[in-house]
Amino acid sequence: MNQINWVAFHTIVKKEIRRFMRIWMQTLLPPAITMVLYFIIFGNLIGPRIGEMGGFDYMAFIVPGLIMMSIITNSYGNVASSFYSNKFQKSIEELLVAPVSNPVILMGYVIGGAARGLAVGLIVTLLSLFFTKLHIHNLFVVLSVSILTAIVFSLAGFINGVFANKFDDISIIPTFVLTPLTYLGGVFYSISLLPEFWQVVSQFNPILYMVNAFRYGILGEAGSDVNIWYSFFMLAVFTAILFAYSLRLLNKGVGIKQ
Repeated sequence: MNQINWVAFHTIVKKEIRRFMRIWMQTLLPPAITMVLYFIIFGNLIGPRIGEMGGFDYMAFIVPGLIMMSIITNSYGNVASSFYSNKFQKSIEELLVAPVSNPVILMGYVIGGAARGLAVGLIVTLLSLFFTKLHIHNLFVVLSVSILTAIVFSLAGFINGVFANKFDDISIIPTFVLTPLTYLGGVFYSISLLPEFWQVVSQFNPILYMVNAFRYGILGEAGSDVNIWYSFFMLAVFTAILFAYSLRLLNKGVGIKQ
C-alpha cells in the first residue's frame, strides 16, 4: 500500500470511528442496555427454570451468543448506515474520484464498522461479568472469531448500503433476515435439542458457526455444537465471498453511478 492509499485508509477508518464515538449515546449505549435486559430476563429470570444447557449454567451458556449478537448487529448497522449516508450526501463521489484504490475504500469502511462491533462486544463482555464468571478457554479463538465475525457483517452491511435507495432500505435486511438468523443461530439453545431435520437446516445458517466458535473459545469444546476448524473454514469462506462481491459492486459503481 503506497502512501496515498495508506493516508486514505487511515482517514476513512478515523472518520468512521469518530462518527460512532461522537454519538456514543446512540451507538454504544443502547445495545449495551439491550444486552443487560437479555441477561436479566433470560439469564436471571428464565435461566434458573431451564437449569443447564450443554452441561453449563444457562447464563454462562448464553453469554457468548449474546456477545456475538452485539458484534454482528453493530458491525452490520454501522457500515450500512454510514455508506448509505455518504451516498445520500453525495460525498462518496468525491472519494471515488480521488486517487485511491477501491479495495482501500472498502477496507476503510469495513474496519470502521468492525471497530464499532468490537467496541460494543467488549462493553457487553464487561457487563456480563456482573451476571456470571467468564473463564476463557482459548483467547486466540475468542479474538480471531470476534474479528472475523465483525469483518463478515461489516461487508454484509456494505452490500446493504450499496443497494439501499432510501433510509428505510437499511432496516429491511436486519429486520427480516439478520434478526431471524441470529435468533435461530444457537444463541439461546444448543441445536442438539432440535429434531434431526432442523439440525440439518440450522447448518445452513452462517451465524451458527460464529456463535459456536466463539462459545468454544469461552467454554471449550463441550459448549460448542460445531467443530471449531469447520467453523473457521466457514468464516474464511464467508469473508472471501463477501469481500469479492463487495469489491465487484464498488468497481462497477452499483448504486453510485446513476
